[in-house]
Amino acid sequence: MNVRLKNSENSITTEEITISGSKSESNRLLILQQLYSNIHIENVSDSDDTHHLQEALSSANSVADIGHAGTAMRFLTAFFATQEGETKVLQGSERMHNRPIEILVNALRDLGADIVYIEKEGYPPLKITGKQLTKNKVSINGNVSSQYISALMLIAPSLEKGLEIELIDKITSVPYINMTLQLLHQLGIEAEFKGQFIKIAPTPVVKKQTVVVESDWSSASYFYSIIALSELGSSVKLSAYKEDSLQGDSCLVEIYQHFGVRTIFEENSITLIKEKEHDTSILVQDLKNAPDIAQTIAVTCFGLGIACDLSGLHTLKIKETDRLEALREELTKLGAEITVTNESLHLKPSAKINKDIQIATYNDHRMAMAFAPLALKVPIEILDAEVVTKSYRSFWKDMEQLGIK
Repeated sequence: MNVRLKNSENSITTEEITISGSKSESNRLLILQQLYSNIHIENVSDSDDTHHLQEALSSANSVADIGHAGTAMRFLTAFFATQEGETKVLQGSERMHNRPIEILVNALRDLGADIVYIEKEGYPPLKITGKQLTKNKVSINGNVSSQYISALMLIAPSLEKGLEIELIDKITSVPYINMTLQLLHQLGIEAEFKGQFIKIAPTPVVKKQTVVVESDWSSASYFYSIIALSELGSSVKLSAYKEDSLQGDSCLVEIYQHFGVRTIFEENSITLIKEKEHDTSILVQDLKNAPDIAQTIAVTCFGLGIACDLSGLHTLKIKETDRLEALREELTKLGAEITVTNESLHLKPSAKINKDIQIATYNDHRMAMAFAPLALKVPIEILDAEVVTKSYRSFWKDMEQLGIK
């Protein structure tokens, strides 16, 4: 399905839009719920990734197919490795079979896990035979995807001796590690992250409790972009969000001040207001702790005709697509002057946006959603638009509610 977008007016005012729970929080809690059955979860993400994870956890089939869901692949690899007497084949889409997982598999093998590569060394699909993991110390690079580290953290309290994880060299995506840590604390699990070490105590049981998942800040980023590209006075209310969020992407609050967007926190919601004109100076941001919002920010800058230098983006090379190259390709079609490296993006100011351009999405939900706000400036067509269901099923319906037809 392709979607052609246009906007009749450049002012946005709407009633409250409810965004489903954070995919990152939901997927962590679902793994923990499998280890501790007395946990009840509310406002679970409605994303494809979370649906894939739930299906894999609830199915008795010997094969679990998680499609494009990278988080599910990493978390399930660790989880299935601890399930004694159970053998699972864990597979996904063609793209997933070209996303490396060797660093996590090596760490799990160091703990005693039985994991075999079925096709290509270092990549899914995997054959995992669950067993009791008795070792309690492991080392892993700190500059890899934080999902590898979180996968180990999530199984740690269920291990007989707990787990000590040593992070080698520079540590990236710290907010996602801290998110996992805070969720463990919320359940009453003793865990600490000091210097290069994460230590998690063995925890056979936790108390019965209900956990409410905060809405997804990555999904909120597209509304930040829309308000930034709108006329002064435009606003939108989003729920359910917390000022003391666990999610690294909540840095949107500060970053979008550069674009004239103010965030007002109310009870369980935020209101975004285009309070002033955007700053015309170059936006310089290190996004190593929030790489998932890089696409949105780059498109916002292009739509406003301002320059940006975004760094800390090395993990974008191994996402659903090579997001840096995808951004370079699609923004260039729109008229941007842009260069990328293996870890950064550099955009020059643009005075013009080419209209009626078809935006390829590369099987990447964030490509579709990041470019949609440009419809406030020019008519634009998003190819394979249904890809948004990976993280945000009601995205196009919510865009219509804002007046983007």
